[in-house]
This record gives sequence, structure tokens and C-alpha cells, in this order.
Amino acid sequence: MFDTLSDRLAATFKNLRGKGRLSEADIDATAREIRIALLEADVALPVVRAFIKQVKERALGSEVSGALNPAQQIVKIVNEELINILGGETRRLRYAKTGPTVIMLAGLQGAGKTTLAGKLGFWLKQQKHTPLLVACDLQRPNAVTQLNVVADRAGVAFFGPEPGNGVGDPVKVARDAIEYAKQKQHDVVIVDTAGRLGIDAELMRQAADIRAAVDPDEVLFVVDAMIGQDAVTTAQAFLEGVDFTGVVLSKLDGDARGGAALSVAHVTGRQIMFASNGEKVDEFDAFHPDRMASRILGMGDMLSLIEKAEQTFSQAEAEKMAAKLQGGGKDFTLDDFLSQLEQVQKMGSISKLLGMLPGMGQIREQINNIDDKDVNRVGAIIKSMTPAERTDPKLINGSRRLRIAKGSGVGVGEVSNLVERFFDARKMMTAMASGKGIPGMPGIPGMGGGGKKSAKKAPAAKGKRKSGNPLKRAQEEAAAAERRALGPAAGQQEPTQGGAFGIGAGKGPSDFELPKEFKDLL
Repeated sequence: MFDTLSDRLAATFKNLRGKGRLSEADIDATAREIRIALLEADVALPVVRAFIKQVKERALGSEVSGALNPAQQIVKIVNEELINILGGETRRLRYAKTGPTVIMLAGLQGAGKTTLAGKLGFWLKQQKHTPLLVACDLQRPNAVTQLNVVADRAGVAFFGPEPGNGVGDPVKVARDAIEYAKQKQHDVVIVDTAGRLGIDAELMRQAADIRAAVDPDEVLFVVDAMIGQDAVTTAQAFLEGVDFTGVVLSKLDGDARGGAALSVAHVTGRQIMFASNGEKVDEFDAFHPDRMASRILGMGDMLSLIEKAEQTFSQAEAEKMAAKLQGGGKDFTLDDFLSQLEQVQKMGSISKLLGMLPGMGQIREQINNIDDKDVNRVGAIIKSMTPAERTDPKLINGSRRLRIAKGSGVGVGEVSNLVERFFDARKMMTAMASGKGIPGMPGIPGMGGGGKKSAKKAPAAKGKRKSGNPLKRAQEEAAAAERRALGPAAGQQEPTQGGAFGIGAGKGPSDFELPKEFKDLL
């Protein structure tokens, strides 16, 4: 959603590089570019004015004039001010000291409240809570049924005594839900309220009545990040009518300009607490202003990536793999390789995960072309191999490649590519396990250096020479004839299109190819 803003800011900061000293004209020009970038991203005008004022005051002050690298200091200032307009520090949920914690969701119809209720329930369940979803949207057709399905998908309890579709009293349902939660020992109650297509008195009165009946510990205003400047107007109206305590951003995975959503915290004084960025129940997390600012400025979000890895990967399994790799990598098999890929896949979309790495904004188009189904194709190929072939891929010759290709429904060249990728990946992971960093890539903090010296160029090939021994030459010619008969089976790789693991997905431009460093990483 913030790709356009990120690109404009990156271009602005690029113009500052190499300047040993910034004049007032340089700072004015930079501020003007940042202002245009924010306005194009649909950030509210009062927020833009306050932001630019703070940046200019600090940039013209002593902290930039005395800095060793003024350009980096400007980036630091912009980063800190972005964090401020996003709410400053991370805001955590307030839990009740006694009895169930009550969380009420409010917002316009279509903002994603019902789906978000399930995501919040799933997130709380992961935090060792026992949430209960309550259906208080009794106006919208099938809203009760939808919340029931969402609760079932999230694996949390559901309370919906009324059928909805215009039947029932939402205030009574909310009140009864508290008693039900106490009886069944649910420590968190999430109340899904009705929305409308526009702000009206009936909606506000009903929401206010539910709030008075259950006295919620948190009232979360769910705002669609794609609705533009109306997000600020709607937020102010709900603040006056219901008085919410926090904001939740939904649909952050869209491609609309999301600047208005960034304005909500500054305009209302209520912090963004959660963000939803996908359709799946686990694509939801706490909102961290510092991490979002870092991603907008193209500096990645390594902390969120590490947290996802900690939630997904088993510590015992990780230590077992590390021991295999530190031993030279010879014990690391294709079964282990597939297991690691499947663990990464559990963390979410591979393109989203790679987007969290620093500097990946420069190859965003290539990242977006990565097909997550490549992992499934890799699994099909590996599972078509015998246990001996998985343990020692060097056994895979031309005839074995042909058998594996037929068994997995792919081309022979794709099998060849996978085996080659496996050896490259094993080499890379062995280097990382021994603290040498990622081969061919610049050093990433905490992951070792990539090596300062450039790799020596391989000597130019002189062409294959024929043996002077007539018997040996006949054997070589027979082997060459067999390779030609098998086609790509003997190592002549078929052209692939966009496959992140060397697996031809059959789509995308034929001349597309990821950078070498990126291939090594994958």
C-alpha cells in the first residue's frame, strides 16, 4: 500500500547523497519533495503541515549542521517524525483486572469488522487467552452466520443466540454474552457490532447503548485503509459518537494510497493498535509505529521477520539442522531442504517475507513475480525421488531425472534445476552456519559479512577436447549421443519463466530473471 510513498522518499533521499553540507535551499527542496510525496499518498493536509514543520525545524538546527553525514541525519529525522505521526510507541491491549476483558469493535459497514473479529480472536488465542466472539450485528443479512464461520475457522468460541437478519436486540445479546463468558470461563469477549454504509444517528445510538451495557475495556475503531480522506472524517465522527480507545487498520495489503490511514492517529489522538494485511486468519498483528516507518523508508522490518520465525520454527528442529550444516553440510539432504521450505511457507507469503528484508524495495517487481506455488512443485519433485536419491542427489542421472519428471508432472529441466539449486542452497546455508554470511551478498547486521573481496573470475572455457584414445573417444561419443536423446535430462536446462526455485511456472515474461544474489538467497 505504501510502495509509491516509499519510492518517492527513496528518490528524494538519493539526491542528498554525496553532499558534505546541506544548504537551506537543499533542505527546502527536500521538504518540498517530501510534502508532495505525502500528499500524493493521500495523507491529510493538517498532518502533512505539522510533519514538514517539524522536519524543517530539526533539519535547519544544529543536529544536521554538525552531523558527519547530513543526508543520513535527514533520513533519521524523517524516520523519527514518521514514528510520531503513526502514534509513537506501540500501544498494547488493556486487560481487565477481574472478570472477562471486553473488546468492542465499531466502524462502517464493509470495513472488515467481522473478519477482523476472527483474526483478533485467533491472535488472542496464540497469546494463551480464551476469547469469545459475540454476534451483535443483527441487521446485516447473514452477519451472524458469517461470524460463526469466521470463529470456527479461527478455532475460537462463538456466542449468537439471535438469528439476526433484523431480528433480536443487540444490547441484550451483548449483556447476556458477559454472563455466558463468566460461566464458560472465557477471559476475553469480542463484540462485533453493526455497521452502516454511512454515518447515521441510529448507528451511533446503538453503538453507544452497547457500550453503556457492557462497559468495554477497549473500543476499537476498524478503518478500511483504502477509503482515502474519508477515513479521517469517519474517525472524528465515531470519536464524538462512541469515543473509541484505539484504531485497527484493515486491508493493508491493498494497492490504494493508504496515507489517510496514517493520518488517523495524529488527527484523533488515538493510536493504531493492530493491522490486518491479508485474507488469512493469521495475517494480522500488533501495529508497531517504528517498524512501519522503517518499512516505508525501505529499511525493512527484521524484528517482525524474526518474530514470525520464532513462532513458526521449532527450536529443537533448528538446532538439529544447524548441527548438520556446521558439520560441512554433507548430512543435509533433500528431505531436510523440503522441510525447511515448508517451514518458511508456514510463515506466510514468501514475497511478503522477502519484502521485510532491508533494501528489497529496489527489486520489488521481481519479488512480486515470485510464485508461492513453487514450493508445492518442489515438494512434488522431491517426493517423486527414492529415499536414496533424496539422501544423495548425486545419484540422479539422466534416466532417473526422466523418471522423477514423469512422476511429479514437470519437465526434466526443472528436476535438473532443483538439484542444482539444492547444492547452491546447501553451500550457502553451510557458509551462514559457519558465520561467513550469505555468499555474494553484502553483510547484513547479525548475519555475518558477505566478504569484501570480489570472487575471482573463472578461467575462460577452452571447449571440450576429444580424447586421443580411440576406445575412450568412442565411449564419449556414445555418452554424447545419449545426452542428445534425453534432451535436457543430462543437464541441458530448459528455459524457465519466473520460477523462484528454478521451477518453470509457465508464466511471466520470458526474459525475466532474478538477480544472482537473490537466487542464492532462495
